Amino acid sequence: MSAFPTTRGRPLPLGSSRAPGAVNFAVISRHAESVTLVILPEAGGSRPMAEIPLDRKAHRTGDHWHIRVEGLPELFCYGFRVSGPKGPMNRFDPTRLLIDPCATAISNGADWASTCEVDPERTSRRSLYVRSGPYDWGTDAQLHTKPEDSIIYELHVRGFTIGRNAHVAAPGTFRGLIEKIPYLSWLGITAVELLPVFEFDECDCPFTDPDTGAKHSNFWGYNPIGFAAPKAAFAASGATHGQDDEFRDMVKAFHEAGIEVYLDVVFNHSGEGDDRGRTYHFRGFDNDLYYLLDKEGRYLNYSGVGNTMNCNHPIVRELILTCLRYWVTDMHVDGFRFDLASVLGRDRRGDVMANAPAIEMIADDGILASTKLIAEPWDAGGAYQVGQFAAGNRWAEWNDRYRDDVRKFWKGDLGLTALMASRVCGSADIFGPVGGTPGQTINFITCHDGFTLMDLVSYNEKHNEANGEGNRDGHGDNCSWNSGAEGPTVKPAIRALRERRAKSLIATLLLSQGVPMILAGDEHLRTQKGNNNAWCQDNELSWLDWSLGDSNAGFVRFVRELIWLRKRHPVLRRSSFLQGTITPLTSDIRWHGTVPDEPDFSPESQLLVYTLDGRFHGRDDLELVAPDNDFLVVMNGAATADTIAVPKSPTGRRWRRLIDTAAASPDDLFAESLGAVVTSGAPIIVAAFGLVVLISES
Repeated sequence: MSAFPTTRGRPLPLGSSRAPGAVNFAVISRHAESVTLVILPEAGGSRPMAEIPLDRKAHRTGDHWHIRVEGLPELFCYGFRVSGPKGPMNRFDPTRLLIDPCATAISNGADWASTCEVDPERTSRRSLYVRSGPYDWGTDAQLHTKPEDSIIYELHVRGFTIGRNAHVAAPGTFRGLIEKIPYLSWLGITAVELLPVFEFDECDCPFTDPDTGAKHSNFWGYNPIGFAAPKAAFAASGATHGQDDEFRDMVKAFHEAGIEVYLDVVFNHSGEGDDRGRTYHFRGFDNDLYYLLDKEGRYLNYSGVGNTMNCNHPIVRELILTCLRYWVTDMHVDGFRFDLASVLGRDRRGDVMANAPAIEMIADDGILASTKLIAEPWDAGGAYQVGQFAAGNRWAEWNDRYRDDVRKFWKGDLGLTALMASRVCGSADIFGPVGGTPGQTINFITCHDGFTLMDLVSYNEKHNEANGEGNRDGHGDNCSWNSGAEGPTVKPAIRALRERRAKSLIATLLLSQGVPMILAGDEHLRTQKGNNNAWCQDNELSWLDWSLGDSNAGFVRFVRELIWLRKRHPVLRRSSFLQGTITPLTSDIRWHGTVPDEPDFSPESQLLVYTLDGRFHGRDDLELVAPDNDFLVVMNGAATADTIAVPKSPTGRRWRRLIDTAAASPDDLFAESLGAVVTSGAPIIVAAFGLVVLISES
């Protein structure tokens, strides 16, 4: 029975939306036999304020069930009970109170991990309606930073400021990130990429610490239960349901600082898991519609975590688009990184399609037209589409071939010099054949998934024992080398080699054509003690230790100066691929070896030497009064030092020493006009695993 007057309502928009003097509710279920709207008080409890059955004739349009309810309070919870046919494809259960798939807020999640023990089935998680006024965006809008001018910084909202030495008033929250914007602006990055901020259940991790028995949390959050709901536990105002506006405050503050905001979004699966998982929404509304199933009703698992969304069903892809539009229009987000994006290209049977409707609709959507789209172009089912994810230039892609080739070169593997030449030039061998640009390759050496930069040069093997999975989890081939000792060491020579290799790796990243992405804390040389899969580690292992910024101040300076060097010089961030020969006498890039103009790309070579001609910066959008500087870059991936004869500057100007990763700070990177003059033809020594850069005088 309902004490609230009702009318038929509207089938769109989906979710709960404000109507004059009322609230409209609309959900989709093709196979439901009955749907009941349940209204509950915001304060909690299981006793409903009203249960309102929806009439199949009056409250249904096609597959949309809808109703308009008057007289509701300003703040309340709601959910749906859905009945339907039995059978292997269906999981209707009218005893479950289902969350609205389009809810923009979900209740009982403001305190991180507070309900893990008291509510093991998470039955208290309910759709939350908050009647709030319009947010004052002022003149805020997307920043539209060009891809080639972008420097992405991947971070975890909670982990970035939850540590004791973060020195923020609101640790672990969107507000805490606002407090760190001055640091990020000083560092020079142009975009933050936030690990999942969709509502997820941090309590769904089944593993415990083998030493202490403490239960782990799903720290990373790649198990969404609300595609359009910011996580309340990431908001200092979450207890008073202020997460939406706090998220907006954060985006607005980043934009004022000239920094874009990208979200790591997970549409390939949901937090409902496999047959053993909890029912939050999709399987209770229409299991066969929302998920990929085999003929026996078992979940097809191309995500690696139990289920796979039926992304190319018209209803599911429209849901994905609706949520993306919400984050852009209502939250002013600048871009998205799509987790396991190849799932978006699978059909009902799980086969990969050539022109997947979901991918095309996202790329061609008018609302998303100026929004950055970044694909993780593979999935857990074997699809691998780097350089071939989608036709055209609309999508950028995480380039794991860049990651692996650069890692292998700087650990001393043979046969990498020719591949390194392609990687530092923007991977034209991968993206050029499909008509791409350097802006489509997201270059990275480390990310949340895998070793940190410090661990990459400190460990041969993964050390994930603390995860409680017997060290079976995480990737086994990390293309890493411990530099002579596994893990912590006091040996000065090994410590110096690790820092040199770390500098060479990060310098390669920031000198390469394409879009660089830096993992938060790598500039501090943060370690996870060899754990390459810290998804469940909500502790000091994953949290940023801000004191490392002081103890490793020289490395922080090195990274910052590299970032600003890149931002000053368009020849390092081209919008088109390098061509080689421009005229019979000029080239935008020339390859060398120990002797000028005699490169060695043989399988035994471990030396890469090239010059960039500053006159050919590949940027038609920039009005330069004068050509850019020329650059000479020398990379020695061998375990022994090498000597080269310095080639002439392409424009005939004098060289000055700029970077030497083997030198101690501050001599590892000079101001552009203060480095020592280096004469053409003179020999220079490049240390083992060292990188040297010369810059021409202006």
